Amino acid sequence: MFLIALIEASVFPIPPDILLVVLALGDPRIGLRLAAIATAGSTVGAALGYGIGMALFAGVARPLLEFYGAMAQFDHVQELFRQYGLWVVLAAGFSPIPFKVVTIAAGTFGLSFPGFLGAALVSRGARFFLEGALLRWGGARLRELVERHFEWLTLAVAALVVAGFAMLWWWR
Repeated sequence: MFLIALIEASVFPIPPDILLVVLALGDPRIGLRLAAIATAGSTVGAALGYGIGMALFAGVARPLLEFYGAMAQFDHVQELFRQYGLWVVLAAGFSPIPFKVVTIAAGTFGLSFPGFLGAALVSRGARFFLEGALLRWGGARLRELVERHFEWLTLAVAALVVAGFAMLWWWR
């Protein structure tokens, strides 16, 4: 869980929420522990993404962004950072927007590192702890619901991921 959350915040396109949900459905009592692990991993990954943007943009980050077809979104994110600063990190950390674009951009644009890290911790923590708490609270009832409607829920999660990329495209 830690490793998946770490690499998702810096280079990997698949959100750790999927693993958190699957594991917590298996044992709802560990939902909050998994949320803490995902938050820690995502925060470390955010710092790694920031470092990539700050130190390795030309050699590493630009090719990654080009590989994911995200350069236009990246340019738009730069303008958003100029206007809104840490609010961009807070919004992106809680939304389906691919977080790696924001972490790399924050380092590239020289956003205050302590403020950035605090915003990443708060937004990602809110997201993962909300999921963990819902899964712990829902327990067996939620597991039964997910098993009954697994196909539809899988489509909904996929749609959220696509919506995140679409929002980035739309913002450019």
